[in-house]
Amino acid sequence: MPVINHRIFIKAPAHLCFDLARNVDVHTQTTSKTNEKAVAGVTEGWMEEGDEVTWEATHFGIRQRLTARIIEMDRPHRFVDVMVKGAFHSFTHTHEFFEESGGTMMVDTFAYQSPLGLLGRMADRLFLENYMKSLIKFRAHELKKMAENEKDSELNSEP
Repeated sequence: MPVINHRIFIKAPAHLCFDLARNVDVHTQTTSKTNEKAVAGVTEGWMEEGDEVTWEATHFGIRQRLTARIIEMDRPHRFVDVMVKGAFHSFTHTHEFFEESGGTMMVDTFAYQSPLGLLGRMADRLFLENYMKSLIKFRAHELKKMAENEKDSELNSEP
């Protein structure tokens, strides 16, 4: 099972980074490469523990849907979402936020299992793992830009 770990330092408080990371509207903005949008469940605002969202996006030229559920939340330190339905056999995405001097270390840990057994494992090695790393890294950098530019916005605290 591939596990992708990505760390990025953000010059913003942990609560802001946390809230941006769990905001559906921000997620849509930070996944513009795949034209991702929320089509069912929570489709705007902040996700809470127990909430589900169905995302529609284009990957490898194919329009796909994936439903994820927030199964754990400890604001502003950590939340975990898991796939309920979608193209993967399974995935768990852990988002962690550690206060450090001058900002926050945001850590994404994405553990997934591809479908199709041996064929899926071959796809992981050939292209899928690198593709997922690229998506996670891109989203983190976009979130970093938002957090560092929006420290005083209305996204600074929950509604």
